[in-house]
Amino acid sequence: MSEYNSYEELFKPSNSALIVWDVQNMLVQGIFNKEQFMNSLNNLINSARSLNIPIFYTKITPLPERFESPVRKFLLSRWGRKASWGNDPNLYELAIKPEKNEIVINKNTASIFVGTNFELMIRNAGITTLVFTGIATEIGVESSARDAFNLGFLPVIAEDAVSSSDKESHERSLANMKKMLIVMKSEEIINYWEKTKGL
Repeated sequence: MSEYNSYEELFKPSNSALIVWDVQNMLVQGIFNKEQFMNSLNNLINSARSLNIPIFYTKITPLPERFESPVRKFLLSRWGRKASWGNDPNLYELAIKPEKNEIVINKNTASIFVGTNFELMIRNAGITTLVFTGIATEIGVESSARDAFNLGFLPVIAEDAVSSSDKESHERSLANMKKMLIVMKSEEIINYWEKTKGL
């Protein structure tokens, strides 16, 4: 990986990818800032598409009951939550429809790097900067961003394109991530992409 001396080098479209984390119908229904979140997210997606930046969507995909993590089932039961959203397949569908060349990753953990081939794909493609969006900020977004950092990638959190059903937890997570990762508005990210296209 090259050394970076400026945001311009960091945000080159040729080494960037956009991560759209768990923007599924059931989760979108419950976030505190749906309209603003979806607007910012769509702006980032449209910009990435125009600049040929790869887009990866993740989907919570439950394992068959017998093969689900006993630890996860225990903790969810203690928290009064279920491992499944029920039998309505529409709840699991993405709220934004991926285009033909965009990748959907079905995953079973709160990290894009665990149990998927995501790391293999981005290393093969020479991608080093990962722009994170999606739901929930304090769960899969933060854990995936921290994993990215620990694996030598450069995670960037799109502050207005991540969300949660819990505003307080969302804000606390952003405050935590600002101490060690890059957190910025989607408009700033788009501006850097536009400034560095063709480099």
